[in-house]
Amino acid sequence: MRWELEPNPTRGKVLGAYALFLLLALFLLGLIFLAYGVPPLKAYALLFSPLTDTLGLAEVARRTIPLLLIGSGLALAFRVGFFNIGAEGQLLLGAVGAAYVALFLPPGPWTLPLMFLLGGSLGAVWVGIAAWLRVRFGANEILTTLMQNYLAYYLVVYLVAGPWKGRQVFGFLYTDRFPPEAQLPRLGDTLVHWPTLVLGIAAALLLQTLLFRTPLGFEWRILGENPKAARYLGLKQGRLLLLAALSSGLLAGLSGVGEVAGIHLRLLEPAQISLGYGFTAILVAWLARGRPLGVLLTAPLLGLVLAGGDALKLALSMPFRVVDVVAGLAHSLALLGDGTLFAWGDNRFGQLGDGSREGRLRPVRVHFPGLP
Repeated sequence: MRWELEPNPTRGKVLGAYALFLLLALFLLGLIFLAYGVPPLKAYALLFSPLTDTLGLAEVARRTIPLLLIGSGLALAFRVGFFNIGAEGQLLLGAVGAAYVALFLPPGPWTLPLMFLLGGSLGAVWVGIAAWLRVRFGANEILTTLMQNYLAYYLVVYLVAGPWKGRQVFGFLYTDRFPPEAQLPRLGDTLVHWPTLVLGIAAALLLQTLLFRTPLGFEWRILGENPKAARYLGLKQGRLLLLAALSSGLLAGLSGVGEVAGIHLRLLEPAQISLGYGFTAILVAWLARGRPLGVLLTAPLLGLVLAGGDALKLALSMPFRVVDVVAGLAHSLALLGDGTLFAWGDNRFGQLGDGSREGRLRPVRVHFPGLP
């Protein structure tokens, strides 16, 4: 029997593959629960418990919002061939921009629009640096965007521990509370900031339309699927790549605005602003197969995993890393003590970094251009 990659599978085959993947994931997850001494059926019931009540559904929606925004942008970037791994840092830059407007500019009806404008722009500029390095010098964006996450992390720590620290704050690292003009409305007593949710849905629909219904989208798809053909056709590859990267950074920055203006109402330490949304959204985009419209399904799925993971941790005192395994079954990375990086799993968009698009069942070393 010979296994071959089918470039244009039917919708039935795609759905069948996803169903098989889901069953395999649940089976492997059950083994993890057994190893931890927890009956799998009990754990599954807790994992899906957020779907059984209103508060649980609101928690799933809250987790879905940043995944929807970031995942839509990453689906586009991955489709074009720009592997943006720095959405976490771009989210934090968006939060910084929103906090600056809220804390240091006169409040008014212009405050929220300015927060989204500056936050999204900072996210776009942040990824734009990595995109420019890729276009100008051929720098690997996986490495540069990953490093930018740490720079953004420590920038936020510096701000909340130093010049932006709240005047009435003692022993904690966060800013003063945002004024009412800088706070997003929520659905009832929940933490669901609905304007950002609407923005995320609109972004997914807009990017889907651009990608599959416009000449620009056609050029994007050619560049992502066959860079040599794009070069032969005379397409401006650098411009196309930069535009896709800026779009993904913009949406990640907007998600950061939503987190601080809709939930926390102040700038806090990075780990409290984002629960790893920038990294989880990578899986959201891959599961959507590079289609922004698919993110409307995969983002809530991963939002359920995150919300259900909290239920598991609280009810069974399970460690946080078990939840990480649930969210990373399709694609995995391992960083060794000597600095070498290995990857295995799904490689549909070349995300393993080994120069191919073939899935790997065994770990393969990731090589970065210019590094030994």
